[in-house]
Amino acid sequence: MRVTIFDYGAGNLHSLAKALDIEGVDARIETDPVRSVDTDVLVLPGVGAFGAAVDRLAPGRDVMRTALLEGLPAIGICLGMQLLFDESDEGEGAGLGVIAGRVTRLHAERIPQIGWNEVVAEPSEALFQGAPLTIAYYANSFVCRPESPETVIAWSTHEDDRFAAAVRAGNTVGVQFHPEKSSSAGVEFLHAFLRDAAARRGLE
Repeated sequence: MRVTIFDYGAGNLHSLAKALDIEGVDARIETDPVRSVDTDVLVLPGVGAFGAAVDRLAPGRDVMRTALLEGLPAIGICLGMQLLFDESDEGEGAGLGVIAGRVTRLHAERIPQIGWNEVVAEPSEALFQGAPLTIAYYANSFVCRPESPETVIAWSTHEDDRFAAAVRAGNTVGVQFHPEKSSSAGVEFLHAFLRDAAARRGLE
């Protein structure tokens, strides 16, 4: 199974690539947004600023958006999750618009949120049934506000702000936390996502 990490200048992607390195997976890093969708699974990593990332994404935005809407399995991590939405208060430019909603600053006194936080999954979401992820590592000042609560598959709360910890729209998943930094449970969550993606692509 070919897994492509789209690098929009996010810096060191070593820990994420290592977490995705399992038997049967060929992981690569791609800087071209159009070539990045020539894959079985797309990964949008989680470090950087929204405005700079959408600038790098812009030449292939429509191609990538179409691929996701047509069913290409993808996971967006932290900033990568935010890129799945329409717009962000953090910076100008259009996200992929795969999930309707906006990215806003956390409603909290302590910003950024850095460290471990509880993840409360919806009981019906299979990804969390196979991965015992109940606490995860966060490093964020902004969170996603989906228009439809039905897209949310897990929640977290920082101070008094309850926000989407994870979302799903078809074969596209977004997580606000960093699974690659969330110990063995986070890595197992990524592996559960890859197994789910393989099943959806008929690659089992």
